[in-house]
Amino acid sequence: MGMKITRPQGTEDVTPKQIYKWHTVERMVRETAESFGFHETRIPTFESTDLFLRSVGETTDVVQKEMYTVKAKETEFTLRPEGTSGTIRSMLQNGMLNDALPQKVYYILSCFRHERPQAGRLREFHQFGVEMAGSTGPVSDAEIISLAKAILDRAGLKNIVLHINSIGCPTCRAAYHQALRAYFAPHQETLCETCQTRLEKNPMRILDCKSPVCGEIAKDAPLILDYLCEECKEHFEKLQSYLTAMGIEFTINPKIVRGLDYYTKTVFEFITTDIGAQGTVCGGGRYDGLIAQMGGKPTPAMGFAMGLERLLLTMERQGCEFEQPKTCDLYIAPMEERAIPLTMKLGQMLRISGYQVEYDLMSRGIKAQMKYANKIGASFVLVLGETELENGTANLKNMQTGEQTEIALDDTFEEKFDDIAIQGMFHDIVNDFEKECKQ
Repeated sequence: MGMKITRPQGTEDVTPKQIYKWHTVERMVRETAESFGFHETRIPTFESTDLFLRSVGETTDVVQKEMYTVKAKETEFTLRPEGTSGTIRSMLQNGMLNDALPQKVYYILSCFRHERPQAGRLREFHQFGVEMAGSTGPVSDAEIISLAKAILDRAGLKNIVLHINSIGCPTCRAAYHQALRAYFAPHQETLCETCQTRLEKNPMRILDCKSPVCGEIAKDAPLILDYLCEECKEHFEKLQSYLTAMGIEFTINPKIVRGLDYYTKTVFEFITTDIGAQGTVCGGGRYDGLIAQMGGKPTPAMGFAMGLERLLLTMERQGCEFEQPKTCDLYIAPMEERAIPLTMKLGQMLRISGYQVEYDLMSRGIKAQMKYANKIGASFVLVLGETELENGTANLKNMQTGEQTEIALDDTFEEKFDDIAIQGMFHDIVNDFEKECKQ
């Protein structure tokens, strides 16, 4: 016997029984983003490692501990750990920032991080994200946050809270970094090894450390909001007034710094308590320095990313509704060899018209075929035997009601099936409505 091969740890299969949930979520995020004027973009799965070192930041957990980096001959590249860096690189390389601003794009992609797998955290995971480049005002921040909220509302999620913070600009951050160094210096020996190196390079990263020891030390650290310059303070206040105008409730959480170095000013998270330890369903913010850092002209930008596995998990836990999977509209059961050509012809006609049609591919007897039609949830069944071929007509059976209708096996077949299928659908709608009324 051969060795049993299983999928790598921290990855998941999505089987046909589950895929309809993914289709629901993907359609929902696409349509909502497009209603805000965002357009889809697609980028490579791997990029030059330098791109992530430069944009995500060398002192982040992502770069220090989680990237999948591959050397191929002379080249070194990294599987993308997030979507923003590659999307901004693509905007620059394709001259998109020379077009009308703001540029508004969204993406659905897989990301790769070497993490300890746990509920809602995988080594290969999927993100929906949006990026908007070119707009500097807090009205854009409010727009991006309202798009994220529109998706979570459309999903039907409850118990989701919005946390916002401002992490300032390089000017006010310099003073804040000084204050943090002064605060953490006496504890330097107690900090984890990673945070000891961060103390000099980027002390704000210590606030995001997952180590309980560093978390305890950071508990009383100075807060960034006390160090904001006038411009950053005004930006943050205006953002709050715009969110209030849209009826979006929020909590100011001065502890949010986000895990990536490119953020400036506004950062935000939508948080749930429904999926265990990892409660952030969506996170994002402004990154005004990133485009210049990557070689473009200084251009303000902002966005967010939403983990799709985490979103699905939360929707399942909260009993949210998913679109139902498409099932077989018509199963054609040929009773003998001679009926197969007509079976295939009728199937082809209806498939061209958009119906899902199946017929026997296993040389089963009629009993086994009927059993199979039931299993796949066929709405209608058409049996073709000797009599049907002689008469040029057959009985079309509605599997829900048991009702049978004689139907001609000629060029009018498609039209007749159309009428009967629509009537059948109407019957189901009326039935569902009556059931709801009785409840």
